[in-house]
Amino acid sequence: MASYLKQHWFSNVRADVLAGIVVALALIPEAIAFSIIAGVDPMVGLYASFIIAVVISFTGGRPGMISAATGSMALLMTPLIREYGLDYLLAATILTGVIQVIFGIFKVAKLMKYIPNAVMIGFVNALAILIFMAQVPHFLGISTMTYVFVAVTLLIVYILPRFFTAIPAPLIAIVALSIVAIYSGADLRTVGDLGAITKSLPNFLIPDVPFTFETLMIILPYSVALAIVGLLETLLTATIVDDMTATDSEKNRESRGQGIANVINGFFGGMAGCAMIGQSVINVKSGGRTRLSTFVAGAFLMFLIIVLGDLVVQIPMPVLVGIMIMVSIGTFDWSSFSYIRKAPKSDALVMLTTVIIVVATNDLSKGVIAGVVLSAVLFVAKISKIHVERIVEDDSIRYAVKGQLFFASVEKFHEAFSGDEAASRIILDFTDSQVWDDSAVVAVTKVTESYRSRGVNVTIIGLGESSRRLLNELMT
Repeated sequence: MASYLKQHWFSNVRADVLAGIVVALALIPEAIAFSIIAGVDPMVGLYASFIIAVVISFTGGRPGMISAATGSMALLMTPLIREYGLDYLLAATILTGVIQVIFGIFKVAKLMKYIPNAVMIGFVNALAILIFMAQVPHFLGISTMTYVFVAVTLLIVYILPRFFTAIPAPLIAIVALSIVAIYSGADLRTVGDLGAITKSLPNFLIPDVPFTFETLMIILPYSVALAIVGLLETLLTATIVDDMTATDSEKNRESRGQGIANVINGFFGGMAGCAMIGQSVINVKSGGRTRLSTFVAGAFLMFLIIVLGDLVVQIPMPVLVGIMIMVSIGTFDWSSFSYIRKAPKSDALVMLTTVIIVVATNDLSKGVIAGVVLSAVLFVAKISKIHVERIVEDDSIRYAVKGQLFFASVEKFHEAFSGDEAASRIILDFTDSQVWDDSAVVAVTKVTESYRSRGVNVTIIGLGESSRRLLNELMT
């Protein structure tokens, strides 16, 4: 137990605490903005960010990753809130958590291996673009001082770490520039302009909805969508953090942990949430590595609201915008430009498609699903190229099949056989081929029966064990 606590909680205390403080400050405008997107009170998003971050620090499988209220989840829940109200959202949040726990029990995280690298690159780049685009309304065309503060923030977070690393540069930027803004009276938008903050802890409540089958049918579609999107974004974010920190994480535990966090979250008035790539990057870049950084982020967020609420609302938005722009720049995979030139055209197309769909729809799940489907289609097209060589041997003709025989290549397979009425024996050689499915077995059967109906002897050779087993099972 002592070694576990040391490794997962207290091996990096100072850096984790400072990183958590930075993340907490960055979470506030995000949580408020996502609440506005969803159409609920800002405190719903703030409570969700506090509860999810604290709970996931104990139950999650990826130390150092930040989970809270997110934009992708907020977009999905908007119609439910508009038609049925907040209590139905809280019920849907609880059901979302239950579904995610079930996903974790059945180890759906193993499906991550089916997401190609090109889709991962597209996901990361699209996310970086979305993070940047989300900042544009907060600094474009507002005031000259807004641009100045954004620029100074970027200078601090990029230049200061070259000379001083004891305190994360984003934290220094937030504190120093907030003091400057407050005492100079600069014309700047603040966190308080996004929405009102109530200085109170969340209360336990049971959603005020009828406990009927009809209610279940209302919230179930939303809960399934939220569970899938939240888990997909979480697992992809966990993979990115794995790469950034050169460590592994327990994806199935993360799935269960997200579910537990959302269940508890729903009973305390929070909206459904998941992992956040932007805040996770801030945490890692600020030195956060263990569960302590995630816990501090959530706990300090509530401390800021309850104790320092009057000061928090005065934090200038341009400073937080500058930090998020830094995150978007750091998140974007700049090697993608050379990747497009060097990678196979199919992979480059998959990556670009993922980026375009995510940015166009503002929905990470649609882009990832489209990328996976496109990658699968292109892969099928690539391996469906089959070649059948006709070789005349004494009194027989041998057809050497090269390539994968399955539903997409059977047409080309059929075209290779011209009849060979004069031959007394036909040999189908599958030494360099594999028979994969029912369509392939049907194709082989049709060819052999066509020859045998004319009295031609047909012999099949070179079958691998799995191909032979498939033919034997389906041809008998």
